[in-house]
Amino acid sequence: MNPYLIEWLSLLGRWLHLVAGVAWIGASFYFIWLDNHLVRLAPGADPAIAGELWAVHGGGFYNSRKYRVAPPVLPPTLHWFYWEAYTTFLSGFFLLCLLYYAQADVYLIDPAVAALSKPTAIAIGIAFLVGGWLIYDLLCRSPLGRRGGLLGAVLAVLIAGAAWGLCNLFSGRGAFIEFGALLGTIMAANVFFVIIPGQRELVRAKEAGRDPDPRHGIAGKLRSTHNTYFTLPVLFVMISNHYAMTFGARYNYLVLIAMSAAGACIRVYFVQRHKAAERAGHTSPWTAVLGVLLLGGVAFALAPVHPSGGPAAVPSFARIQSIVAARCTGCHAANPTQPGFTAPPNGVLLDTPEHILAHVVQMHEQVATRAMPLGNITGITEEERVEMLTWLQNVAPR
Repeated sequence: MNPYLIEWLSLLGRWLHLVAGVAWIGASFYFIWLDNHLVRLAPGADPAIAGELWAVHGGGFYNSRKYRVAPPVLPPTLHWFYWEAYTTFLSGFFLLCLLYYAQADVYLIDPAVAALSKPTAIAIGIAFLVGGWLIYDLLCRSPLGRRGGLLGAVLAVLIAGAAWGLCNLFSGRGAFIEFGALLGTIMAANVFFVIIPGQRELVRAKEAGRDPDPRHGIAGKLRSTHNTYFTLPVLFVMISNHYAMTFGARYNYLVLIAMSAAGACIRVYFVQRHKAAERAGHTSPWTAVLGVLLLGGVAFALAPVHPSGGPAAVPSFARIQSIVAARCTGCHAANPTQPGFTAPPNGVLLDTPEHILAHVVQMHEQVATRAMPLGNITGITEEERVEMLTWLQNVAPR
Protein backbone atom coordinates (compact mmCIF):
# COMPACT_ATOMS: atom_id res chain seq x y z
CA MET A 1 0.00 0.00 0.00
CA ASN A 2 1.19 3.50 -0.79
CA PRO A 3 2.98 4.95 2.29
CA TYR A 4 1.36 8.35 1.75
CA LEU A 5 -2.09 6.72 1.75
CA ILE A 6 -1.19 4.84 4.94
CA GLU A 7 -0.26 8.15 6.59
CA TRP A 8 -3.63 9.66 5.74
CA LEU A 9 -5.57 6.57 6.80
CA SER A 10 -3.63 6.57 10.06
CA LEU A 11 -4.32 10.27 10.65
CA LEU A 12 -8.05 10.00 9.96
CA GLY A 13 -8.34 6.74 11.87
CA ARG A 14 -6.63 8.19 14.94
CA TRP A 15 -8.80 11.30 14.79
CA LEU A 16 -11.99 9.24 14.64
CA HIS A 17 -10.72 6.90 17.36
CA LEU A 18 -9.96 9.84 19.64
CA VAL A 19 -13.31 11.59 19.07
CA ALA A 20 -15.31 8.39 19.53
CA GLY A 21 -13.27 7.47 22.59
CA VAL A 22 -13.93 10.85 24.19
CA ALA A 23 -17.66 10.39 23.59
CA TRP A 24 -17.67 6.81 24.95
CA ILE A 25 -15.52 7.47 27.99
CA GLY A 26 -17.38 10.71 28.73
CA ALA A 27 -20.73 8.92 28.68
CA SER A 28 -19.35 6.04 30.74
CA PHE A 29 -17.87 8.35 33.39
CA TYR A 30 -21.05 10.40 33.52
CA PHE A 31 -23.42 7.47 33.99
CA ILE A 32 -21.20 5.86 36.65
CA TRP A 33 -21.16 9.24 38.43
CA LEU A 34 -24.91 9.64 37.99
CA ASP A 35 -25.70 6.15 39.27
CA ASN A 36 -23.55 6.65 42.36
CA HIS A 37 -25.05 10.04 43.19
CA LEU A 38 -28.71 9.01 43.12
CA VAL A 39 -30.62 10.02 46.24
CA ARG A 40 -33.55 8.03 47.57
CA LEU A 41 -36.93 9.71 47.31
CA ALA A 42 -38.86 10.79 50.36
CA PRO A 43 -40.96 8.15 52.20
CA GLY A 44 -44.21 7.46 50.41
CA ALA A 45 -42.81 8.24 46.96
CA ASP A 46 -43.01 5.84 44.02
CA PRO A 47 -41.28 2.61 45.21
CA ALA A 48 -40.39 1.73 41.60
CA ILE A 49 -37.88 4.59 41.55
CA ALA A 50 -34.44 3.71 42.92
CA GLY A 51 -33.33 7.33 43.26
CA GLU A 52 -33.04 10.73 41.65
CA LEU A 53 -30.48 13.45 41.10
CA TRP A 54 -30.80 17.18 40.62
CA ALA A 55 -28.11 19.03 38.64
CA VAL A 56 -27.50 22.41 37.10
CA HIS A 57 -25.54 22.80 33.88
CA GLY A 58 -25.48 25.12 30.90
CA GLY A 59 -27.84 27.59 32.51
CA GLY A 60 -30.57 25.06 33.29
CA PHE A 61 -31.75 22.57 35.91
CA TYR A 62 -32.02 18.83 35.30
CA ASN A 63 -33.84 16.13 37.24
CA SER A 64 -32.74 12.54 36.53
CA ARG A 65 -34.52 9.51 37.94
CA LYS A 66 -33.61 5.83 37.79
CA TYR A 67 -36.17 3.02 38.01
CA ARG A 68 -35.29 -0.12 39.91
CA VAL A 69 -36.15 -2.26 36.88
CA ALA A 70 -38.33 -0.37 34.37
CA PRO A 71 -41.04 2.34 34.29
CA PRO A 72 -44.71 1.29 34.24
CA VAL A 73 -45.05 2.61 30.68
CA LEU A 74 -42.23 3.10 28.19
CA PRO A 75 -41.82 6.65 26.90
CA PRO A 76 -42.28 7.31 23.16
CA THR A 77 -38.60 8.29 22.80
CA LEU A 78 -35.84 6.30 24.48
CA HIS A 79 -32.21 7.28 23.99
CA TRP A 80 -29.55 4.59 23.70
CA PHE A 81 -25.79 4.78 24.17
CA TYR A 82 -23.80 2.28 22.14
CA TRP A 83 -22.52 3.78 18.91
CA GLU A 84 -19.77 5.58 20.83
CA ALA A 85 -18.45 2.20 22.02
CA TYR A 86 -18.79 0.50 18.64
CA THR A 87 -17.13 3.36 16.77
CA THR A 88 -14.23 3.47 19.24
CA PHE A 89 -13.67 -0.28 18.87
CA LEU A 90 -13.98 -0.37 15.08
CA SER A 91 -11.67 2.61 14.56
CA GLY A 92 -9.17 1.16 17.05
CA PHE A 93 -9.22 -2.24 15.35
CA PHE A 94 -8.78 -0.51 12.00
CA LEU A 95 -5.64 1.21 13.30
CA LEU A 96 -4.39 -2.04 14.84
CA CYS A 97 -4.71 -3.78 11.47
CA LEU A 98 -3.33 -0.85 9.45
CA LEU A 99 -0.22 -0.28 11.55
CA TYR A 100 0.54 -3.22 13.83
CA TYR A 101 -0.70 -6.14 11.72
CA ALA A 102 -0.11 -4.92 8.15
CA GLN A 103 3.32 -3.62 9.22
CA ALA A 104 3.97 -6.26 11.86
CA ASP A 105 7.63 -6.55 10.86
CA VAL A 106 8.10 -2.88 11.83
CA TYR A 107 5.78 -2.31 14.80
CA LEU A 108 4.86 -5.69 16.28
CA ILE A 109 7.76 -8.10 15.84
CA ASP A 110 11.11 -7.79 17.58
CA PRO A 111 13.42 -10.72 16.74
CA ALA A 112 15.35 -10.03 19.94
CA VAL A 113 12.18 -10.85 21.90
CA ALA A 114 10.72 -13.67 19.80
CA ALA A 115 11.54 -14.72 16.24
CA LEU A 116 7.98 -14.72 14.90
CA SER A 117 6.86 -14.73 11.31
CA LYS A 118 4.37 -12.06 10.29
CA PRO A 119 1.39 -14.50 9.99
CA THR A 120 2.25 -16.07 13.35
CA ALA A 121 2.48 -12.71 15.10
CA ILE A 122 -0.87 -11.59 13.66
CA ALA A 123 -2.52 -14.89 14.62
CA ILE A 124 -1.21 -14.60 18.19
CA GLY A 125 -2.43 -11.01 18.42
CA ILE A 126 -5.95 -11.90 17.29
CA ALA A 127 -5.98 -14.98 19.55
CA PHE A 128 -5.26 -12.76 22.56
CA LEU A 129 -8.19 -10.49 21.68
CA VAL A 130 -10.69 -13.29 21.11
CA GLY A 131 -9.41 -15.58 23.85
CA GLY A 132 -9.23 -12.75 26.36
CA TRP A 133 -12.89 -11.90 25.85
CA LEU A 134 -14.03 -15.54 26.01
CA ILE A 135 -12.16 -16.22 29.26
CA TYR A 136 -13.37 -12.97 30.82
CA ASP A 137 -16.98 -13.61 29.79
CA LEU A 138 -16.95 -17.19 31.10
CA LEU A 139 -15.64 -16.00 34.47
CA CYS A 140 -18.33 -13.30 34.71
CA ARG A 141 -21.06 -15.84 33.88
CA SER A 142 -19.69 -18.44 36.31
CA PRO A 143 -20.57 -18.56 40.04
CA LEU A 144 -17.47 -16.41 40.52
CA GLY A 145 -19.38 -13.55 38.87
CA ARG A 146 -21.54 -13.24 42.00
CA ARG A 147 -18.49 -12.57 44.17
CA GLY A 148 -17.25 -9.20 42.98
CA GLY A 149 -14.07 -8.99 45.06
CA LEU A 150 -12.85 -12.49 44.22
CA LEU A 151 -13.72 -12.03 40.54
CA GLY A 152 -11.74 -8.81 40.49
CA ALA A 153 -8.70 -10.50 42.04
CA VAL A 154 -8.80 -13.36 39.52
CA LEU A 155 -9.17 -10.92 36.62
CA ALA A 156 -6.24 -8.86 37.91
CA VAL A 157 -3.99 -11.95 37.95
CA LEU A 158 -5.06 -13.00 34.46
CA ILE A 159 -4.63 -9.51 33.05
CA ALA A 160 -1.15 -9.28 34.60
CA GLY A 161 -0.35 -12.65 33.03
CA ALA A 162 -1.51 -11.35 29.65
CA ALA A 163 0.79 -8.32 30.02
CA TRP A 164 3.73 -10.60 30.79
CA GLY A 165 2.94 -12.89 27.87
CA LEU A 166 2.56 -10.09 25.35
CA CYS A 167 5.80 -8.41 26.41
CA ASN A 168 7.62 -11.72 25.93
CA LEU A 169 6.18 -12.21 22.45
CA PHE A 170 6.15 -8.80 20.79
CA SER A 171 8.16 -5.60 20.68
CA GLY A 172 7.55 -3.34 23.65
CA ARG A 173 5.55 -0.88 21.58
CA GLY A 174 3.50 -3.65 19.99
CA ALA A 175 2.92 -5.46 23.29
CA PHE A 176 1.58 -2.34 24.99
CA ILE A 177 -0.81 -1.57 22.13
CA GLU A 178 -1.97 -5.19 21.95
CA PHE A 179 -2.62 -5.11 25.70
CA GLY A 180 -4.73 -1.98 25.30
CA ALA A 181 -6.56 -3.61 22.39
CA LEU A 182 -7.29 -6.62 24.63
CA LEU A 183 -8.90 -4.44 27.31
CA GLY A 184 -10.67 -2.33 24.69
CA THR A 185 -12.09 -5.47 23.07
CA ILE A 186 -13.44 -6.67 26.41
CA MET A 187 -15.01 -3.25 27.03
CA ALA A 188 -16.69 -3.08 23.61
CA ALA A 189 -17.79 -6.73 23.79
CA ASN A 190 -19.38 -6.02 27.18
CA VAL A 191 -21.51 -3.40 25.48
CA PHE A 192 -22.30 -5.49 22.39
CA PHE A 193 -22.92 -8.90 23.97
CA VAL A 194 -24.20 -8.07 27.47
CA ILE A 195 -25.23 -4.49 28.19
CA ILE A 196 -27.21 -3.64 25.04
CA PRO A 197 -28.86 -7.09 24.63
CA GLY A 198 -29.92 -6.93 28.29
CA GLN A 199 -31.42 -3.49 27.79
CA ARG A 200 -33.22 -4.62 24.64
CA GLU A 201 -34.71 -7.54 26.57
CA LEU A 202 -35.99 -5.15 29.25
CA VAL A 203 -37.67 -3.09 26.55
CA ARG A 204 -39.17 -6.16 24.85
CA ALA A 205 -40.54 -7.39 28.17
CA LYS A 206 -42.31 -4.09 28.79
CA GLU A 207 -43.68 -3.99 25.25
CA ALA A 208 -45.00 -7.56 25.63
CA GLY A 209 -46.56 -6.84 29.01
CA ARG A 210 -44.16 -9.16 30.85
CA ASP A 211 -42.33 -8.43 34.10
CA PRO A 212 -38.73 -7.53 33.16
CA ASP A 213 -36.03 -9.82 34.52
CA PRO A 214 -33.85 -7.74 36.88
CA ARG A 215 -30.86 -10.00 36.16
CA HIS A 216 -30.21 -8.15 32.93
CA GLY A 217 -29.85 -4.88 34.79
CA ILE A 218 -27.54 -6.47 37.37
CA ALA A 219 -25.32 -8.00 34.66
CA GLY A 220 -25.18 -4.71 32.79
CA LYS A 221 -24.18 -2.82 35.93
CA LEU A 222 -21.35 -5.33 36.61
CA ARG A 223 -19.94 -5.03 33.10
CA SER A 224 -20.26 -1.23 33.12
CA THR A 225 -18.33 -1.11 36.39
CA HIS A 226 -15.55 -3.28 34.93
CA ASN A 227 -15.41 -1.03 31.88
CA THR A 228 -14.88 2.08 33.99
CA TYR A 229 -11.97 0.42 35.82
CA PHE A 230 -10.36 -0.54 32.49
CA THR A 231 -10.59 3.00 31.16
CA LEU A 232 -7.46 4.59 32.64
CA PRO A 233 -5.18 1.63 31.78
CA VAL A 234 -6.46 1.77 28.18
CA LEU A 235 -5.85 5.52 27.99
CA PHE A 236 -2.31 5.03 29.31
CA VAL A 237 -1.61 2.47 26.60
CA MET A 238 -3.00 4.81 23.93
CA ILE A 239 -0.34 7.43 24.76
CA SER A 240 2.47 5.05 25.79
CA ASN A 241 4.00 4.83 22.31
CA HIS A 242 5.14 8.44 22.79
CA TYR A 243 7.18 7.46 25.86
CA ALA A 244 9.85 4.92 25.04
CA MET A 245 11.00 4.83 28.67
CA THR A 246 7.88 2.75 29.42
CA PHE A 247 7.60 0.17 26.64
CA GLY A 248 11.35 0.08 26.07
CA ALA A 249 12.25 -0.72 29.69
CA ARG A 250 14.09 -3.94 30.42
CA TYR A 251 11.18 -5.26 32.47
CA ASN A 252 8.51 -3.52 30.45
CA TYR A 253 5.82 -5.97 31.51
CA LEU A 254 6.24 -4.81 35.11
CA VAL A 255 5.90 -1.21 33.96
CA LEU A 256 2.72 -2.10 32.06
CA ILE A 257 1.25 -3.97 35.02
CA ALA A 258 2.15 -1.23 37.52
CA MET A 259 0.84 1.62 35.36
CA SER A 260 -2.39 -0.25 34.66
CA ALA A 261 -2.84 -1.07 38.35
CA ALA A 262 -2.19 2.58 39.23
CA GLY A 263 -4.84 3.74 36.79
CA ALA A 264 -7.36 1.21 38.07
CA CYS A 265 -6.69 2.18 41.70
CA ILE A 266 -7.15 5.86 40.98
CA ARG A 267 -10.40 5.14 39.14
CA VAL A 268 -11.60 3.00 42.07
CA TYR A 269 -10.98 5.95 44.39
CA PHE A 270 -13.11 8.31 42.30
CA VAL A 271 -15.92 5.76 41.99
CA GLN A 272 -15.87 5.35 45.77
CA ARG A 273 -15.82 9.12 46.16
CA HIS A 274 -19.05 9.32 44.16
CA LYS A 275 -20.73 7.42 47.01
CA ALA A 276 -19.26 9.54 49.79
CA ALA A 277 -22.77 10.61 50.85
CA GLU A 278 -23.39 7.04 52.03
CA ARG A 279 -20.40 7.35 54.37
CA ALA A 280 -21.12 10.78 55.84
CA GLY A 281 -18.99 12.44 53.17
CA HIS A 282 -15.88 10.36 53.93
CA THR A 283 -13.90 8.45 51.29
CA SER A 284 -10.90 6.33 52.15
CA PRO A 285 -7.84 7.72 50.34
CA TRP A 286 -5.91 4.45 50.32
CA THR A 287 -6.72 3.36 46.76
CA ALA A 288 -5.61 6.77 45.48
CA VAL A 289 -2.50 6.62 47.66
CA LEU A 290 -1.68 3.17 46.30
CA GLY A 291 -2.10 4.43 42.74
CA VAL A 292 0.21 7.38 43.34
CA LEU A 293 2.79 5.15 45.05
CA LEU A 294 2.76 2.81 42.06
CA LEU A 295 3.34 5.74 39.72
CA GLY A 296 6.16 7.02 41.91
CA GLY A 297 7.70 3.56 42.06
CA VAL A 298 7.70 3.25 38.27
CA ALA A 299 9.21 6.71 37.86
CA PHE A 300 11.96 5.83 40.35
CA ALA A 301 12.67 2.46 38.76
CA LEU A 302 12.95 3.95 35.26
CA ALA A 303 15.22 6.84 36.29
CA PRO A 304 18.38 6.74 34.14
CA VAL A 305 21.65 5.83 35.81
CA HIS A 306 24.62 7.78 34.53
CA PRO A 307 28.05 6.30 35.28
CA SER A 308 30.52 8.67 36.89
CA GLY A 309 33.26 7.82 34.45
CA GLY A 310 33.37 6.55 30.89
CA PRO A 311 35.23 3.53 29.53
CA ALA A 312 38.83 3.67 28.41
CA ALA A 313 37.92 4.28 24.79
CA VAL A 314 35.13 6.67 23.94
CA PRO A 315 33.98 6.50 20.29
CA SER A 316 34.73 9.44 18.08
CA PHE A 317 31.98 11.54 16.60
CA ALA A 318 32.92 10.21 13.18
CA ARG A 319 32.23 6.69 14.42
CA ILE A 320 28.85 7.78 15.83
CA GLN A 321 27.99 9.41 12.49
CA SER A 322 28.71 6.16 10.69
CA ILE A 323 26.46 4.17 13.05
CA VAL A 324 23.67 6.71 12.74
CA ALA A 325 23.99 6.70 8.95
CA ALA A 326 23.75 2.90 8.83
CA ARG A 327 21.08 2.35 11.49
CA CYS A 328 19.02 5.52 11.83
CA THR A 329 18.88 7.75 8.77
CA GLY A 330 16.91 5.24 6.73
CA CYS A 331 13.92 6.65 8.63
CA HIS A 332 15.27 9.88 10.15
CA ALA A 333 16.05 11.74 6.95
CA ALA A 334 14.28 14.39 4.93
CA ASN A 335 13.50 11.69 2.37
CA PRO A 336 13.44 8.33 4.20
CA THR A 337 14.60 5.27 2.28
CA GLN A 338 13.09 2.75 4.70
CA PRO A 339 9.95 1.23 3.13
CA GLY A 340 6.75 2.41 4.80
CA PHE A 341 8.04 5.85 5.84
CA THR A 342 7.22 9.03 3.95
CA ALA A 343 8.56 11.42 6.60
CA PRO A 344 10.97 11.16 9.55
CA PRO A 345 9.23 9.87 12.71
CA ASN A 346 8.24 12.77 14.98
CA GLY A 347 10.03 15.09 12.58
CA VAL A 348 13.45 14.07 13.96
CA LEU A 349 16.26 14.40 11.40
CA LEU A 350 19.62 12.69 11.98
CA ASP A 351 21.14 13.11 8.53
CA THR A 352 23.68 15.83 9.37
CA PRO A 353 26.14 16.44 12.23
CA GLU A 354 24.08 19.43 13.33
CA HIS A 355 20.89 17.36 13.45
CA ILE A 356 22.59 14.63 15.47
CA LEU A 357 23.89 17.12 18.03
CA ALA A 358 20.47 18.77 18.27
CA HIS A 359 18.80 15.50 19.28
CA VAL A 360 21.24 13.86 21.69
CA VAL A 361 18.68 13.82 24.54
CA GLN A 362 16.05 12.06 22.44
CA MET A 363 18.66 9.71 21.00
CA HIS A 364 19.83 8.68 24.45
CA GLU A 365 16.31 7.76 25.56
CA GLN A 366 15.49 5.84 22.40
CA VAL A 367 18.78 3.92 22.31
CA ALA A 368 18.88 3.21 26.04
CA THR A 369 15.32 1.89 26.12
CA ARG A 370 15.91 -0.12 22.92
CA ALA A 371 12.85 1.54 21.40
CA MET A 372 14.84 2.40 18.30
CA PRO A 373 15.35 1.22 15.67
CA LEU A 374 11.74 0.00 15.47
CA GLY A 375 11.81 -3.78 15.76
CA ASN A 376 15.55 -3.40 15.04
CA ILE A 377 14.71 -3.40 11.34
CA THR A 378 18.12 -1.90 10.52
CA GLY A 379 20.01 -4.57 12.47
CA ILE A 380 21.90 -2.46 15.01
CA THR A 381 24.33 -4.63 16.97
CA GLU A 382 24.79 -4.64 20.73
CA GLU A 383 28.32 -3.31 20.26
CA GLU A 384 27.03 -0.38 18.24
CA ARG A 385 24.34 0.34 20.81
CA VAL A 386 26.97 0.36 23.59
CA GLU A 387 29.19 2.67 21.55
CA MET A 388 26.35 5.13 21.02
CA LEU A 389 25.36 5.08 24.69
CA THR A 390 28.98 5.58 25.73
CA TRP A 391 29.29 8.62 23.49
CA LEU A 392 25.88 10.01 24.47
CA GLN A 393 26.64 9.70 28.19
CA ASN A 394 30.23 10.92 28.20
CA VAL A 395 30.84 13.23 25.25
CA ALA A 396 27.50 14.57 24.03
CA PRO A 397 26.68 16.47 27.26
CA ARG A 398 29.88 18.52 26.80
